[in-house]
Amino acid sequence: MKILVAEDDFISRKLLTTTLTHFGHEVDAYENGMDAWNAYTQRRYPIVVSDWLMPKLDGLAFCRRVRSVKVSDYTYFILLTANVQGRETYMEAMQAGIDDFLAKPLDRDQIWMRLRVAKRILGYTRQIVQLESMLPVCVYCKKVRDDNNYWEQVEHYISRLTGEKISHSVCPDCYAKIVRPQLNAMNVPPDRVAQ
Repeated sequence: MKILVAEDDFISRKLLTTTLTHFGHEVDAYENGMDAWNAYTQRRYPIVVSDWLMPKLDGLAFCRRVRSVKVSDYTYFILLTANVQGRETYMEAMQAGIDDFLAKPLDRDQIWMRLRVAKRILGYTRQIVQLESMLPVCVYCKKVRDDNNYWEQVEHYISRLTGEKISHSVCPDCYAKIVRPQLNAMNVPPDRVAQ
């Protein structure tokens, strides 16, 4: 999996990068939050591991920026910290959009477990996005169900969502199977009907 690391301490960054690479991940590491943010905007990462206190852009501000980007693929954000002080600190981080915490110094087993959880949650979010993108259509009348469990004609649904106007026509197959037999039953000659 592709992981973005933001850590200003060289030794911690090197240790984290080496550990994640050893676990089989592809890692891009940066020494400050702004460089990491710039990398994130160029290429979305499913997982970010960021130090809390960094120059230029700290971990919370970095996470807020990641959360402000409207994309379908979720980014799991792990915050590294050397000294978390109490409930208020955790609440501040959670309000910024942090998913998980890791204490410094880095514990290989802890990061491995956190990445397993991240992978599972990312899999669930992909499934949810797929399910939400499915459009329920009645097999009989072809009406579409919206988020409020209201059924409406597919033409109205598409027009309401996109602003596009819908026109109606008959495709050649339906003309041959449905319209032509009806016209024949009414004795309408083929040359009198525009196709």
